[in-house]
Amino acid sequence: MNNIQHLTVMLTPENAEAVHSAISGGDYASSDEIISEALGDWQLKRKSRQQKLDALRTSLALGDADREAGRVYDFDPERIIRKGVGKLAALARSE
Repeated sequence: MNNIQHLTVMLTPENAEAVHSAISGGDYASSDEIISEALGDWQLKRKSRQQKLDALRTSLALGDADREAGRVYDFDPERIIRKGVGKLAALARSE
């Protein structure tokens, strides 16, 4: 507890009432507990958001590498349809 810092937090009346209600309802012993839990949730959300952003950046880098290596083709819906029809026909023949 030697490293505790005192901070002042301004809340809207609705948020202040929610804090007081949670304490008076016995869900929490103090506003400190509520803020600590909220900060923990916030940190998890930020970490998750950063992981998703990192994964997106990795996917973009892989896509750029594929493009630079010539492994990317122009979008051709007719080619995709033909390929799908061919796969369906092969599936029907195997049944």
